[in-house]
Amino acid sequence: MVQFDMRLNIESFIAGINQTEVEDTNAAPEAATYDELRALTPDALSARFDAFWPEMADKITILADGVAVTPQYPVISIDSVGDVETVRATSLQFNAQIPADSTAVQVGWAPEFGVLVLRQMGVDAPYDGYLEAGTLSDPITLAGGDQATGWQTLLRYIPIGFDHIVPKGLDHILFVLGLFFLSARMRPLITQVSLFTLAHTITLALAALGYVTVPGSIVEPLIAASIVYVAVENIFMKNLSPWRPVIIFGFGLLHGLGFASVLAEFGLPDGAFVPALIGFNVGVEVGQLAVIAVMFLCVWQALRVDRGANAAYRGKVLYIILAAVAGVLMYLNPTALQALIEGPTWVFAAPLMGIFLLCLASIQFRDKIDSYRRIVAIPASLAIAAVGAYWVIERVFL
Repeated sequence: MVQFDMRLNIESFIAGINQTEVEDTNAAPEAATYDELRALTPDALSARFDAFWPEMADKITILADGVAVTPQYPVISIDSVGDVETVRATSLQFNAQIPADSTAVQVGWAPEFGVLVLRQMGVDAPYDGYLEAGTLSDPITLAGGDQATGWQTLLRYIPIGFDHIVPKGLDHILFVLGLFFLSARMRPLITQVSLFTLAHTITLALAALGYVTVPGSIVEPLIAASIVYVAVENIFMKNLSPWRPVIIFGFGLLHGLGFASVLAEFGLPDGAFVPALIGFNVGVEVGQLAVIAVMFLCVWQALRVDRGANAAYRGKVLYIILAAVAGVLMYLNPTALQALIEGPTWVFAAPLMGIFLLCLASIQFRDKIDSYRRIVAIPASLAIAAVGAYWVIERVFL
């Protein structure tokens, strides 16, 4: 027999929210049902779970030496109703009967249930895995011994950190772009990114070690406010102001707490805490650099024309083609692209099309002083500030 202990937000499962497609449950089509379930007493919610369990059990995969076994009805423990605006945790404990001579098991569940953090307990060198939605674990030896090495753990957590920037970290993406649009020249960009990286590394480590704890209800609105600040300052400043490096460092401390809240959702393996933390942080940095690199490639031709280093005609043709491609992708909304970016295509295609059209306009009016800054950087910063301001209002009042 194998015993499973799970801790999860059972209301979102019963409501039918697709954990892979939705980051904010308030934005899910099933949000009303979810809110209704969060307000139920533990006994009433347990009754709703009774009806849901057969469906859930069918979507849990347990293989004993390759042979499927069925999870038994669980013991459920539901926290009392508290603040209905926060997640209420539920504990499930269920068993699965496996053949007596079984040596290994594999575990997974349906993609709509989201990621699965799987940890083996009670053995030496236990397995520890972070499974993307819908994936099946490697065979886990029941006697133990499948613990990853430090290097394996580090490498496993790099894509987790990257994934929480691209595509999941829209607020962090906008902040990094706010840094980028101050100036596309390397020195101010490197200064800002270096300070931001140093700061969020400090608070990410401190929070992950348990030395710093700040509620998400405070951190998330402040992160949104930081986006507004850097974007608005871009409108009035052409280069680094004397105070901006200090402010960027402070904002980096905030963003590190935001990353820490992500880590808190699935924790870090006890036996490889440092490699996992380093791997996650490396993934975050690679994600940030990828965002900067992609945006630099998007505006590169407009910058070259603005600086007199490239023919305007070729730049116009390039941006017309790129804008058309982004528009087609937004219109078609291909399923493969949705799966890649884990959301509707327009979230990324529409801003890219806007950037391409602004770059086209900056080439058209290249004879104007600072055409790139006035036609691309400032409007892009205004758009970033508007989104950040909306998030501030949403996270404080809505």
